[in-house]
Amino acid sequence: MNNVMYVSKDSFEKMRQELQHMKSVERPAASRAIAEAREKGDLKENAEYDSAKEAQGILEAKIALLESQIAISRIVDESEIDTSKVSILTKVTITNVATKKTVTYQIVGEKEADLKANKISVSSPIGQGLLGKHIGEIAEVKAPTGVLKFKVEEITL
Repeated sequence: MNNVMYVSKDSFEKMRQELQHMKSVERPAASRAIAEAREKGDLKENAEYDSAKEAQGILEAKIALLESQIAISRIVDESEIDTSKVSILTKVTITNVATKKTVTYQIVGEKEADLKANKISVSSPIGQGLLGKHIGEIAEVKAPTGVLKFKVEEITL
């Protein structure tokens, strides 16, 4: 994982709320499930107990991951974004030089990436290729099929 994860303020708040929910609701529920299973007798042959312990382990791993993501998160302030070049949280309209197909993507942090919503990660090959480009520049992106060339048409917020 990178040393810094860039996120919007909304995404950061969602991460904090999810962590709070895991700690205050899901963790006590997992402990109760273990206690209930323990009361049912011999732990060596108690599948319910094993299942509850495994669920608790998965929950604790999720909590640890989310805590580390929050620790390395940096909130990007939209008011400070320079739209003269492609950067995180900008929307960039690009044209594939070979196919002439035009598409608009928003460059976001890894946690917010969603291709269906046209949000691509800043660390993706296309995101990396577009970073720092200005309108009219050609971004070359290395893909398994070869080098793709995209012309930057527009940059907005």
